[in-house]
Amino acid sequence: MQKSTNSFFRKSNFYSLAILLMVAIISSCGKTDAIDTTISYLRVVNSSPGLATYNVYLNGSAINSASLPFAGALAYTSKTAGTYSLKFTSGSNTESLLTKDVALNQNTRYSYYLINKPGQLDGLLIGDDLSMPATDKAYIRFINLSPDAPALDLFKTSTTTSYATNKAFKAASGFIAVDAGTYSLDAKDTTTGSVKTTITDAVFVAGYHYDVICGGLVNPANDTERPIGLHVLTIK
Repeated sequence: MQKSTNSFFRKSNFYSLAILLMVAIISSCGKTDAIDTTISYLRVVNSSPGLATYNVYLNGSAINSASLPFAGALAYTSKTAGTYSLKFTSGSNTESLLTKDVALNQNTRYSYYLINKPGQLDGLLIGDDLSMPATDKAYIRFINLSPDAPALDLFKTSTTTSYATNKAFKAASGFIAVDAGTYSLDAKDTTTGSVKTTITDAVFVAGYHYDVICGGLVNPANDTERPIGLHVLTIK
């Protein structure tokens, strides 16, 4: 009888311990998987068509570890939703070359593009929808950030396949699903169909989002201004 009682208590203790462990695991998973929807995310891209590099400050704190070159991008910085002061300086001092307030909504991702020539700097804020209906596709967005370019279309080279049409300066398409692979792409004048610039080695990997930026100048004034070109940036 004593043996049976001891066996009963051992089994009861085992079941109680198992239940406690399950509760602890479920509770732990709940904390780990919780998403803070009050947070917003901001990445910054230098699209100013010059040779200058820039430091980037958010509410007075630097968010870059090295000065940002043309077509350089900072990965997303996470912040509590709100309005922030975004400042750009040269790579060598802290004097503001452009300061703008940016309003960041909760649970939203944004890209901020530094645009225009030095001395005429401005910014463009775009919301980023990084949804992925199909994980076996890559997603691309075309943005015309060439200050003196006409409205542009984005085509696959030597085909009638169009990914975006009639994008004037500062205009962006939505994200478009494409097959993974290496592409040759043309930026064409919407009105005349003439090719303004081509990229022959645009690589798109399934499961990623990309900016395809037309930057630089159609008519650079000198060697300090960058000529027009297409640039592919992974959004991260």
